[in-house]
Amino acid sequence: METVQKTFTLKSTELGGQLLINHFASGMGFSGKNQSPQLYWENVPRETKSFAITMYDLDAPTGSGFWHWVVFNIPSTVQEIPSDAGNPEKNLLPDGAVQSNTDMGFPGYAGAAPPEGPAHRYLITVYAVDKILELDKNATPAFVGFNMHFAALAKASLLFYGKNNN
Repeated sequence: METVQKTFTLKSTELGGQLLINHFASGMGFSGKNQSPQLYWENVPRETKSFAITMYDLDAPTGSGFWHWVVFNIPSTVQEIPSDAGNPEKNLLPDGAVQSNTDMGFPGYAGAAPPEGPAHRYLITVYAVDKILELDKNATPAFVGFNMHFAALAKASLLFYGKNNN
């Protein structure tokens, strides 16, 4: 009898279809808490050597979107990260994990900050990667993404909406 491989899946106990005030920026006219969401994943590919997480605003008025969070080299033994793990000062990520620079120019989580108007779509993705990425902690989000593209065994995403209600 053939065994069916279950689908690599990303979930969160915190999030529904919209980002919460905790996940919005603290500053720039926003009164959020700038906390990255709790995330966990299931049905990991056997060949996984590490994981990476990104959060991307597909609707940012930049012509190229906006990277809010980039983490790579999460050990393959880890399948969950707690809320606020994107705060580098709290050291909540496992040893070996690297928080790269966001499009704000600093490492860690940069909370959602959509301008007034329609809601923005925020795509959070976890990648199962077939190696440890040999990248500098100051690698740009695009460079990390380029390297992950060629090393990803699988990826799982959640799409959330965020609207400026200030």
